[in-house]
Amino acid sequence: MNDNLKINSVLKQDITCFYLAGQLDAHSAPLLEKEIENVITSNNKLVFNLSNLDYISSAGLGVFMSFIQDIRENNGDIRFAELNEKVKNVMDLLGFNHIYDITDTEQEAIDKYSN
Repeated sequence: MNDNLKINSVLKQDITCFYLAGQLDAHSAPLLEKEIENVITSNNKLVFNLSNLDYISSAGLGVFMSFIQDIRENNGDIRFAELNEKVKNVMDLLGFNHIYDITDTEQEAIDKYSN
């Protein structure tokens, strides 16, 4: 069990909202991978609320990249919300802001699914 990352998920309407807290790195990435795999069999509309994520590494970002194509091919998507400045800078630097919807609030990310 990895103590560096806490993951909770809640179903809101037909969207799974993940709440990540702590650090998403090479050690905790497999944990997140399993959580996503468990959900996408039944739901591929995902929102990741990263307001309590302190750190993300390229291995952590790789988890999202490994699922995005399959999810989009099945009419789903991955959206991010409420990033702190440090995590946002890393994602912007690696071009995630061009690949994914990144919103200021979780509600905004959820609302984009109905547009």
